[in-house]
Amino acid sequence: MIDYLLRKALAREFLTVGEALRLYLECPLPELALAADMLRREAMDDPTTVTWQIDRNVNITNVCISGCKFCNFHRRPAERDKAFVTTIDEYCRKIDETLALGGDQLLLQGGLHPSLGIEFYEDLFRELKRRYPALRLHALGPPEVAHIARISSLDVVQTLERLVAAGLDSLPGAGAEILVDDVRRRISPAKPSVDQWFEVMAAAHAMNLPTSATMMYGHIETPAQRIEHLIRLRDLHARRPDGTWGFTAFIPWIYHGEGTVLEREGVVAHFSPTEYLRLIAISRIVLAGVRNIQASWLTVGRQTAQLALHGGANDMGSIMIEENVVSSAGAANSLDANGIQSAIREAGFTPALRDQLYRLRHL
Repeated sequence: MIDYLLRKALAREFLTVGEALRLYLECPLPELALAADMLRREAMDDPTTVTWQIDRNVNITNVCISGCKFCNFHRRPAERDKAFVTTIDEYCRKIDETLALGGDQLLLQGGLHPSLGIEFYEDLFRELKRRYPALRLHALGPPEVAHIARISSLDVVQTLERLVAAGLDSLPGAGAEILVDDVRRRISPAKPSVDQWFEVMAAAHAMNLPTSATMMYGHIETPAQRIEHLIRLRDLHARRPDGTWGFTAFIPWIYHGEGTVLEREGVVAHFSPTEYLRLIAISRIVLAGVRNIQASWLTVGRQTAQLALHGGANDMGSIMIEENVVSSAGAANSLDANGIQSAIREAGFTPALRDQLYRLRHL
């Protein structure tokens, strides 16, 4: 049966949830990784290269009313001494530093701020684009878009259209965690629902706004729920209109729980390199049509990320000039531009700098 499923996967036929789960749990890792690597090689123009990026993750605000149990970065609106909204002067300083390092993009994320409606984000994006016309804004995420739409009395399509008109270039897959209702109700009950996450992404795909997809795993979810998450992403990507971007990439990362409510509830973050490599491999196998799979060195470390490049991943992500949310929960890995390129070369590949749309760049 395993051989049959591998042959089906290599033929790029869609696996059912049961078939994918069986491969994920029962296929020996060397065989699973080999199949994923074969699919990676077929998908790449040059399978000897691994891409990477220079960008900066800037938090628009740390005020958030979703109360996610895995996040200790957010602050309630009442915590005024610890709450912030990033100012234009602070953005300019961070952007200047990013440009000096060769970056071309901001990953802008915040929280579900109860008072920041559509006009705030329009003004912010327009001002940043006025000052830095070539800067790309990879900003917000489906929960934030759904929240902005709700408090601004707009629908999701209207909200995305106005954000794009103001300067939004692409939409990250933030706020996915595990896209299964049972999990979401337990770890982030006040966040927009799984269906709302998919509604925002479907609207983005219909208007050809490039998006990415993510997974935060290793907390309360089951292996079957991880597979359900992947299948739903695959099916949404397959339904995108012809000629549109859909999901440009998939990025899974391991849950870090230091100081979080989940940790206090007894949910222990346990990282297994083998489990991560299995997840990378099954992601490449299941997500037929999603071209890029990213190795999350920030959460799994350099060596495990290097191994993932031989089992389905083709990208090492960003040097992450700034990152606050995952780091505040215990992720302590770091790589600069030289380090990420060295890691790629050590793994046997040629590093290639890219932009958010995986077009190659040259410094």
